[in-house]
Amino acid sequence: MKNILVCYLYTKFDNIRKINCFLKNYKKYKSGIKHDLIICFKLLDLHDLKIARKALKNIKYIEFIDPCKKNDWDFGSYKRVAKKYYDKDILYLNSHSYPICHDWLKKLCFHKKKNTIIAPTGSYESILESIKLKGKLHKIIRYIRRKRKFSKNFNGFPNPHLRTSSFLINSKHFYQYIKNKKTNDKDETLMIEAGKDGLTNYFKKKKFNILVVNSDGNKFKENEWMYSETYHYQKQSKNIISDKYTRNYLKLNLNEKKISKNKIWGN
Repeated sequence: MKNILVCYLYTKFDNIRKINCFLKNYKKYKSGIKHDLIICFKLLDLHDLKIARKALKNIKYIEFIDPCKKNDWDFGSYKRVAKKYYDKDILYLNSHSYPICHDWLKKLCFHKKKNTIIAPTGSYESILESIKLKGKLHKIIRYIRRKRKFSKNFNGFPNPHLRTSSFLINSKHFYQYIKNKKTNDKDETLMIEAGKDGLTNYFKKKKFNILVVNSDGNKFKENEWMYSETYHYQKQSKNIISDKYTRNYLKLNLNEKKISKNKIWGN
C-alpha cells in the first residue's frame, strides 16, 4: 500500500449520480502523484452496494465497508478509516467533492510536511452569526437555547478553520484527535470542523502548520486564506476540489457573492 491515500465517502443518503460525478472527474484530472484510492461505503444495503460496485468496475480502488450500523456522520467513518490505515497521509473527500484541476493531489501533497494539515479551502465564518431569530415564541426560545449552547462551543467572528469537505492529514494525528469525539448529531460534527476545540484549533495549539493550497500550487497561511481565491472570494477560480458550497457560490449573482463573501471573510 502506498503512503498517500485518497478516501472518498459514499453513503446511503447519496445517489449514484454523485459517485459517477466523482469518477468522471477523478479520471479526467490526473492526480500527478501515486496513491491508493479508498471508497468508503457507509450504511448501504446490498442492492445499493451492488449498483455502486458496478459503477466502479473500471477503476482500481480499495473497498472499505464501514461496519458502523448507525449514522455517525462523515467524521465517524473518517475515524474508522484512520484507525485501519494508521500513519498514512489521507486526503478525505465527502460525497459532494471531486477534483477540478490536473495535479490536484500533487499540489496538495507538495506542501505536506510532518506537522502540517492542508485543505483546498478555509473559512473565517462563525456559526454564532448564522443562527437566525424566528418570529414564533417556541422558535425564539429555541434560538436562545442554541445561541447559549453555541457560544460555549464556537468562537465569534472571525473563526478561522479549514473546511472539512476535503482535507489532507496524517491518519495517526487525526485519529489521536478524533478517537474520543462524539459524532451523534450535526452540531457535534460542526464542533469538530469549526468549534473552539475543533480540528483546526486543536492542531494550532500543537503548533501544526494549517494551510490552504490553491490550483497554482501556492500555499496560504491563516491570514492569507481569502487571497487563495478558493472559497467565496472574487471568481473563486483557483480551487482544487469542488464541493457543493463552492458550486453554490458560482451560481450567485454579483450582489449575492458580495454578501456571501462578507459572511465568510468579513467586510
